[in-house]
Amino acid sequence: MKTILDAQHQHWQDTFNRNPEMFGAEPSAVARFAMELFKKEGKTRIIELGAGQGRDTFFFAQNGLQVYTLDYSESAVAAITGKARELHLSDAITARQHDVRLPLPFDDESFDACYSHMLYCMALTTPELEFLSREVKRILRPEGLQVYTVRHTGDAHYGTGSPRGEDMYEVGGFIVHFFSRKKVGHLAAGYTIIAVDEFEEGALPRKLFRVTLKKKAGG
Repeated sequence: MKTILDAQHQHWQDTFNRNPEMFGAEPSAVARFAMELFKKEGKTRIIELGAGQGRDTFFFAQNGLQVYTLDYSESAVAAITGKARELHLSDAITARQHDVRLPLPFDDESFDACYSHMLYCMALTTPELEFLSREVKRILRPEGLQVYTVRHTGDAHYGTGSPRGEDMYEVGGFIVHFFSRKKVGHLAAGYTIIAVDEFEEGALPRKLFRVTLKKKAGG
């Protein structure tokens, strides 16, 4: 099973190489929501996990945020770095390749907020997600925010394709970990849950949770 999950790295790498504009250039609706929240709460230094081709990264940087972004794919990181240079945003964007199953390469309490759009529903087991959640909490400052999205168990693809353990299914070569509200709550240890909102995205449409958390004082 680990071999199957690990193979997602090369699959994403190949996908980004074949389709450099896979997700388009416009920021996601979730990024627009997060931007308004970060602005309201005075959060300016953020970490983005699973940036992909950077459509949300550039939106954040163009709106005055300092963005540190991580992605599993070397191709994605190279594309973000190159485009940041073209747009004269290199001072606002730092991108690097990283596997989020490993410790995040930042000091404790380094960031005001963490953002990730569908990173948590990648090929990550529950223990790996628990570890990642703790790592995010570690690098967030007191009262730091986390906004993440995941496909949930009401999605049309849930239970289809090839089962890969837990609530993971491989559809079209991509492994998706589908979340229940219980799993969202389980991963929120050390956080206050501000909201868990349902929304839809894409042509299927994909059905997702938008989770907004705040790090508890002393958490």
